[in-house]
Amino acid sequence: MRNTMKKIVLFFFVLFLFVKVNAQYQINGKLTDSYNQALVGASVFLPELNKGAFTNQSGEYVIQNIPIGKIKIQFSFVGYNTQIKSIEISNFENTLDASLSPAIIESQEVVVTGGYVSSQHENAVKIDVLKSKDIVLSGSPNFMESLTKVPGVDMISKGQGISKPVIRGLSMNDILVMNNGVRIENYQYSENHPLGIDGNSIERIEIIKGPASLLYGSDAIGGVLNFIKEKPAPIGKLMGDYLLQIYSNTLGMNNSIGLKGSSKKIFGGIRFGHKTHADYLQGGGNFVPNSRFNETTLNANAGFTGKIGTSRIFYDYFKQNLGMTVPQVEQIITEQGRKNEIWYQDLAHQLLSFQNSLYIGKFKWDINTAYQNALRKLLATLDVPVVEMELNTLTYESKLYFPSNKKSEYIIGLQGMYQTNRNLHNRVSQFLPNANTNNLGFLGMAQYTFFEDLKLQGGLRFDLYKTETFALGAEGTSSYHAPVNRNFSNLSGSFGATYQPIEKIMLRVNFAKAYRVPKLSELTSNGMHGNRYEIGNENLSPENALETDLSVHFHGEFLSFDLAGFYNQIDNYIFISPTSDTTSFGIAIYQFSQANAALYGGEAGIHFHPKSLAWLHIEGTFSSVIGKQENGNYLPFIPANKVRYEIRAERKKLGFLNKPNIKISAVTAFSQSEPSPNETTTNGYTLVNMSIYSEIIISQQTLILGFSVNNLFDISYFDHLSTLKSLNYYNQGRNMSVTLKIPLAIN
Repeated sequence: MRNTMKKIVLFFFVLFLFVKVNAQYQINGKLTDSYNQALVGASVFLPELNKGAFTNQSGEYVIQNIPIGKIKIQFSFVGYNTQIKSIEISNFENTLDASLSPAIIESQEVVVTGGYVSSQHENAVKIDVLKSKDIVLSGSPNFMESLTKVPGVDMISKGQGISKPVIRGLSMNDILVMNNGVRIENYQYSENHPLGIDGNSIERIEIIKGPASLLYGSDAIGGVLNFIKEKPAPIGKLMGDYLLQIYSNTLGMNNSIGLKGSSKKIFGGIRFGHKTHADYLQGGGNFVPNSRFNETTLNANAGFTGKIGTSRIFYDYFKQNLGMTVPQVEQIITEQGRKNEIWYQDLAHQLLSFQNSLYIGKFKWDINTAYQNALRKLLATLDVPVVEMELNTLTYESKLYFPSNKKSEYIIGLQGMYQTNRNLHNRVSQFLPNANTNNLGFLGMAQYTFFEDLKLQGGLRFDLYKTETFALGAEGTSSYHAPVNRNFSNLSGSFGATYQPIEKIMLRVNFAKAYRVPKLSELTSNGMHGNRYEIGNENLSPENALETDLSVHFHGEFLSFDLAGFYNQIDNYIFISPTSDTTSFGIAIYQFSQANAALYGGEAGIHFHPKSLAWLHIEGTFSSVIGKQENGNYLPFIPANKVRYEIRAERKKLGFLNKPNIKISAVTAFSQSEPSPNETTTNGYTLVNMSIYSEIIISQQTLILGFSVNNLFDISYFDHLSTLKSLNYYNQGRNMSVTLKIPLAIN
């Protein structure tokens, strides 16, 4: 593993230097509004090259040192519709102008998770986008909670330190989470394990609701979350920012400081962050013992752009000490605190990725690889870990984009993964055996446009997957892990279409066949996990899903709405449930099994912006999902139906305030009266939240200030997806937060 990694690192280092050449191909142009007036300070960004610039006082821009080939350019400006254009770079100087129209209602975003750099409307499956502003101002100690603003997305929570996404009723092993396009591998199989991503370092989150195995293979059977890194500084700029957030409920603090800069050829940045949170207060004011967590993060990146393409290196370090709210601590921890001393996880995750885009003639070739190291320790006291595990993962991919035109685009590629799991230092508990996992997939994808109104998109993928484990423990004892050797293969694919009969209406349909192989934990687990004893099933078969998605989108000048429905038939759905047995200590034994199941439901959303009240926005969403086995039993972790509504007032300027924004929002969760056999029913609830946000300029320095209150009326409630419900602990009570962000323009 180490020698292989050294060779790959050396290869990509040489490739990294290879693209650092002295070419001076450039794009220039002018950005104007619909009245031909220059747009000053607008963003011109090349997503495939990860570089960009701002327009000057004349609305003009220049981006130098770009490769030969077809390049996509994103033009955007606050209050205007974002536009994507393509240009063939063949001369040393290339000109591309753009004119943007005003956007009364928020314009569609540019996305990368669908396989192509495109607008949201161009994909057969809608890709939702959550911006960094929504994340920063969510008011929650855990930024993942901000994702629940997207209809169809919910969170399994275990206090404030752990939130695991649920997309249309599927979660954990059925959801693929990516950090800037790299699949995250850090023992994500359990609701006890956080994702390990720094929310301060991202520009936006892209969400695919529904199967995406064609592009991403196993684990994307339920959907994809892609956490996109913050953009580099514009060319010729050195800039930074400092972020401070304070939380009343957890006595918490979030600090983050970043610095980034770009020249014509080189760009880079670094960000350091630290979070500390005490035990949270539930509705009514009582604290939840050992729900504390402390977190340190470091993110760095560097890149070159040359005549043949661009190369980038990203490094992410995530360190977290996470308290575990378990029965063992209830009599020991009697006061709210923040220091981790007993029953906590010591987690560390490192990710080093190399991402390269090469332009060879009219072809584009993406070559990416990443190495991850995840260390997990569980400590009952400060001294000796009960569990100590290490997961090493090498992922790689190569995608070739064929010459395209206005009507067609084609991709072929391969993706692979090599992973090792090891138990360290012979700890008391060895829940999973030592194991090696190999995966290799081949894919092809095509997109074709008819009559400018109808776009078809489809493709096929074939995967090979192998899991090999080694014997662990003494044969004949209850903790013995027998060796397991499983091989899997699968063909998956999708076909979809978007149709725009008139400018304001977009229709989508998509059919997808997806799969997921059984994970190591499902095949081989044998031991205590949380409050129960879990046993794997080495005979499990892969999950296979067939999903149909239908949706309609209307986008008028002052009104937009979305309506979507889905039906997902999953054969061999894998789940864990209690058996009738207990251990010698009386602890319930759970075992993995599978059954055919179906999930179906939909989402609706509306955004109204009255013409006579230009400062007012009214939004509402509804989401519903039902998950059942063939025998009529309901599936676990199915969220309750929810309605969200929001009233927002915003102005460009109000006195000394720039871009002031005040928002009142609420969420109503219906009762969940159809739980799985090992769950209980959950009553409904309504929460009210509010926030205020504005920019203030003091002595030419911009300050961004925010204040928010979540659970304004301090309601005591259980969310159906809270795993602390079984211990009779409510979700978080009232939380007030203050945000201060200071942008730093160094030159």
